[in-house]
Amino acid sequence: MKTRRDFLIKSTFAAAGLITAPTWLQGAPALIKNFNKPNSRINGVQIGCITYSFRSMPDQSAEATLQYIKDSGLSAIELMGDPAESFAGMPISPINRSKMNQLGEKARRGEELTADEQKELGDMRAQRESFQKEVVQWRANADMEKFEQLRKMYNDAGVSIYAFKPNAFGKNNTDAEIAYGMKAAKALGASHVTLEHPSDDAHTLKLGKMGEQYGMSVGYHGHEQETFDFWDTALTQSPKNGLNLDAGHYIAAGHSDLLPLIDKQQSRILSMHTKDRTTPANGKKNLAWGNGDTPISEILRLMKANKCKFPATIELEYAVPPNSDAVKEVQKCVEYCRKSLA
Repeated sequence: MKTRRDFLIKSTFAAAGLITAPTWLQGAPALIKNFNKPNSRINGVQIGCITYSFRSMPDQSAEATLQYIKDSGLSAIELMGDPAESFAGMPISPINRSKMNQLGEKARRGEELTADEQKELGDMRAQRESFQKEVVQWRANADMEKFEQLRKMYNDAGVSIYAFKPNAFGKNNTDAEIAYGMKAAKALGASHVTLEHPSDDAHTLKLGKMGEQYGMSVGYHGHEQETFDFWDTALTQSPKNGLNLDAGHYIAAGHSDLLPLIDKQQSRILSMHTKDRTTPANGKKNLAWGNGDTPISEILRLMKANKCKFPATIELEYAVPPNSDAVKEVQKCVEYCRKSLA
């Protein structure tokens, strides 16, 4: 009884003390909840990362990817399809994609393949076609609860998912796959899905309308084909169509009006890939941040001044130095952002 009475007395005084405690202490439960969690919202600008940046890391599972994100100091991401879909139980591809890409690139360069290489490439392409049919079937019956579980796992670690990029929105994907991708994105907590711009007005119209149906925005990514009016048709087709602008590619394409583009389209930019590339005159290179021609600091300061809501998404594409790894390089990019926004 004495122990119980002492406990009640101490609890009462503790509660009373908390009521009269300083403001910072009254917020203790929130502080405890967020303790040791990453925070990459810097002076009002959300810095994120596409998980493609960690493609060179040994473990590509959803759990390992989360650890890479946390170690990089990031609290928001654009999630590639593989970690999420593997977590949700998608069949595992039997194809050696690295080898397939190597042989395919050799053929595209016009180099002659040996008879064995031709057979190997043909076999892998046949395997890919068969595997794609398996994926279509799996997606038709995929359990959205698994994506909700992944969202919770990431959110509990302090990481939100603002965009999802599975290979489900192309012209060769079925309507059922597109619907699946949008429903999975919603289960993950994403505000938008992303894909390479299909250069097909009929398809951007279709995706925009399906986005309206499923309550999901669609961000179109561009490479060096980006121009000031590159997205205009898609934007007029649906309020759900938007930009997944790539600042580095825009500079590599030779344009000098990147800041005016951001200023004009900021309400329709869903997310912006950020990398440091050089102009055509300087070789269109991908370099460590601060060594190229992309005005990253100016972009971030513009976002801060304009109170832009879209995230700046780190995309690690420059060569990782031999004594480093993707996580260490992404950390450097995050620090570059912090200094730019100080």
